[in-house]
Amino acid sequence: MSDSRSAVVLGATGAVGSSVVRALLADDAWRRVTVLVRRPEALSDLNHPRLERHVVDVLDPGQYERFLSGHGVAFCTLGIGEPSKFPREEFRRVDLEGTASFAAACRRQGVTHFLLLTAVMSNPKSSVFYSRIKGEVEERVKAQGFARASIFQPSMLMTPTNRYGFTQAVALAVFPVIDPLLVGPLSRFRSISVSDLGKAMVRHAERPGAGVEVLEWKQFQAVLKGTGA
Repeated sequence: MSDSRSAVVLGATGAVGSSVVRALLADDAWRRVTVLVRRPEALSDLNHPRLERHVVDVLDPGQYERFLSGHGVAFCTLGIGEPSKFPREEFRRVDLEGTASFAAACRRQGVTHFLLLTAVMSNPKSSVFYSRIKGEVEERVKAQGFARASIFQPSMLMTPTNRYGFTQAVALAVFPVIDPLLVGPLSRFRSISVSDLGKAMVRHAERPGAGVEVLEWKQFQAVLKGTGA
């Protein structure tokens, strides 16, 4: 039997993933939080009785599938932080194949709600490589037939510090200025802090739902405010 208040997180050391883990541990409604990490020192600052940490090859389900049993909810925020600095083959191996393998393993082990982090404008037919891969992984997750699959499509992720160099430095400076101008259909391109996105993912998991759900900036805000669907 899977427990709807037991969650497993892949990608827990990333900016969004670590925010998800902290939001889960801050809420007593979650009885068990399992993280799959590459390094023994990962998230070593988090010592919590409800936290289970397993050091595995996160791209090899054979190493971690046994740890998925009993979890009703899975969060996947796995991804290369700055894709432009990696070969396309590596980006595909991690963001597409790694995520798809995790989704398949979760389905086999009885996970009923799978929450996936992709990006705004994801489309498997896009001419933009990044958007196309994100769209392809969405399709792979949908094909698993989870009772509930929630796909989060943020635009710019705002981190407390600059993690990736010049490009992110520009984005961190520019988006607070242009966000108020992005209204109506353009609101989907508004930025969101990684802390708020992590909280929105966890709060959404606590709400009822079924089937495939796609969430963008407006839906993130509704969840954070406790309104809307």
